[in-house]
Amino acid sequence: MSPLELGLIGHFDNYEFPEVLNLNYCLNMKNFNIKGRRTIYWMTSLFLALFYMSCSDDGISPSAILINAAPYDPSQPIEITNFTPDSGGLGQRMVIYGKNFGNNPDSIQVYIGGQKAKVIGVQGESIYCLVPRKAFSGAVEIYMGKKQPDQEPLASSEKLFKYQRKTIVSTLVGYKNERDDQGWNPGKFDEATGFAQACIMNYDPLDPKRLFISYDNGPGIYTIDFSDSTVNKVIDGSAVSNQSRLRGVSFTRDGQYMVVGHSQGNVNNPAVSIMSRANGFTDPQVLIRARGNQGVAIHPQDGQLYFCEFQTGTLRRYDIENSQRLGGTLGVTDYEDLFSIQDINWEFYLVCHPTGNYAYIMVLNQHYILRTDYDWENKRFKTPYRVAGEPRVAAYADGVGTSARFNTPYGGVFVKNPDYAGREDEYDFYIADRHNHAVRVLKPDGRVDTFAGRGSSSLDSNPYGYVEGDVRLEARFNQPTGIAYNESEGAFYIADLQNRCIRKIEAE
Repeated sequence: MSPLELGLIGHFDNYEFPEVLNLNYCLNMKNFNIKGRRTIYWMTSLFLALFYMSCSDDGISPSAILINAAPYDPSQPIEITNFTPDSGGLGQRMVIYGKNFGNNPDSIQVYIGGQKAKVIGVQGESIYCLVPRKAFSGAVEIYMGKKQPDQEPLASSEKLFKYQRKTIVSTLVGYKNERDDQGWNPGKFDEATGFAQACIMNYDPLDPKRLFISYDNGPGIYTIDFSDSTVNKVIDGSAVSNQSRLRGVSFTRDGQYMVVGHSQGNVNNPAVSIMSRANGFTDPQVLIRARGNQGVAIHPQDGQLYFCEFQTGTLRRYDIENSQRLGGTLGVTDYEDLFSIQDINWEFYLVCHPTGNYAYIMVLNQHYILRTDYDWENKRFKTPYRVAGEPRVAAYADGVGTSARFNTPYGGVFVKNPDYAGREDEYDFYIADRHNHAVRVLKPDGRVDTFAGRGSSSLDSNPYGYVEGDVRLEARFNQPTGIAYNESEGAFYIADLQNRCIRKIEAE
């Protein structure tokens, strides 16, 4: 073991990695414990060696490390003379220089911008720490022992740290223990578990604090209620469909009815069910009978309902507002076939643009995206054309249009981009790219970029995992499927299947 490691290792036995790395959680989720002191020393030594050798990339010199520093002397003042770097965001590695810092990282506390920083090591005239979240004011302050309310710092810097706001990934609710036996348990955010199937997410149009989630393969329909921070089960999947294959949730234009698509093979099986707000969305009734439905969407302007057939790749239209379920005369088989795409046996999810001018068709199991433009005169979507991805090619690549590559593009949501104000199309389209473990963005000009995920390249070569922090540099997902956007918050919510949780993406 090197002198560098020997001089610092004793301070790190109980070190918890910061949320931007979150290594304990990344390896085995919650309750991860390394057995054996030798293993702890070996892993810590490796991390420290890499950390300090890489510090020079940020202008932090390894020569700043001091060995066998004197302990803190309370009879002498603490001074801050400098720190480097002078700017950065969440998780930035930082060295503070000065005097009388001592040699015990458990005793010294560093606050940056009023937020407590993670102290990694201290050696007399140097403190090594990580910049905390939301350190907006930039003041660098030092305390000894536990900071008391209204306590004045023992030292503060004359200059301010220039905090750079980031877009970060965090976890709203849910977790996966090392046995993955936490089960499905509704309740408060700090105790609810589940989220272990692919899903589609959609906000209640009359109650923006309720996010509905329709789960494939059994669990049913759940809500995330932001008004009281709870997860609630609305209805079991078997109550809606005998095979429990719920493949999407949408709402009528007036918001009084919820429609749910489900997949069964027989032509006489239910394909779309309808539930009323008056009954709490717990009274599923058959709206349409057909086979192999893979999704459901309602046009945001004229209210027509669209669904599809798996076996033939056919898009279908149903005049829901004239249905007998809403006081009209149409029956459960009075739908119209519009067109078929090139692939049969396709898994389908259609997302309408907020203006209604077009929709994207996510061809999940064939790895590409189609666009279908709307015929306003005849109230129906036209024959689609491919805008991104390559049919039957599962890969990962950013690029323009058909040069981009996906691997199971699942849920999608349109988000207004203020930079596009006044343009013909003011919306970007965000996609949960399931087996690429990323959130992608499809822009109106056809450009596909990676928005979130596949970070922390220093951990290992995998694109998947559980890591929080910077949306691209650190964050990782493991099979994201559902995606929703809250415009008032400016926040995305992502159903992270293999991590058994709902993630949140927001700017600080």
